Amino acid sequence: MCVLALLAVYVVTKQFGEHLRLPLASRTCTVQADGEVVLGADQMANAATIAAIGMQRRMPERAVVVALATAYQESHLRNIAHGDRDSLGLFQQRPSQGWGTPEQVQDPRYAANKFYAALKKVKGWERMRVTDAAQRVQRSAFPEAYEKWADESEVLTRALLGHATGAVACTVSSPPTMRGPAAASAVLESLSLDWGLPRLATATDLTALTVPAGDDRNGWRYAHWLVSHADDHGVKKVRFGNLEWTAEQGSWARVKGDPATEVRAEVFAAA
Repeated sequence: MCVLALLAVYVVTKQFGEHLRLPLASRTCTVQADGEVVLGADQMANAATIAAIGMQRRMPERAVVVALATAYQESHLRNIAHGDRDSLGLFQQRPSQGWGTPEQVQDPRYAANKFYAALKKVKGWERMRVTDAAQRVQRSAFPEAYEKWADESEVLTRALLGHATGAVACTVSSPPTMRGPAAASAVLESLSLDWGLPRLATATDLTALTVPAGDDRNGWRYAHWLVSHADDHGVKKVRFGNLEWTAEQGSWARVKGDPATEVRAEVFAAA
């Protein structure tokens, strides 16, 4: 009887997803780009990595929408260490089905790459509904479930791919564990790996760093990525053009304009 009850809870949760979840303890990031999405810091960081990997692989932007909707449904953008049978990670990929080792599928960068590689093999996926394209990859027992996240995923895609300015705003509610030179080096390395950029130089004054942008769109891609990863990488400040985000305020404000050719950022100083 207990097993049947647990199975019923699992089925209903997979079918209706977030609509039946408990309220999140901390929703610290707001995304506004022709719509609004509110996420926790870990969810925002995972969404930013999924979007960046899609661009690194030169996938159409529609692929990012499909990937985000899939991760929304499968894990609610959380890198979870459990799931149905041996399913793990953001996309609930199964090591027993050839997706990779348990360690690999719980690496957001690896998991996103594997999802995009599988999606690319689906003939005509670009013309399918979001839920149909996702289902061809995931083969879920609930093939329509992905569609309910299409709108949220489109908002995230517009923001994370640089179609909106100052669109990702996160608050850092507690002192980050990563700080100082280690944080500066780590954030540059992660940015390079997610976006496929040449290895960026280490910060010159231990806490400040710059990222070449080239144009407004790339600038906002990198700026939004930095804000999305503020909590896990100790980012204190991000500035691009005439807008600046600070962890203290958790929002963007106008400042004296800089040339829109590079993104400037600062991490928290070592304790």
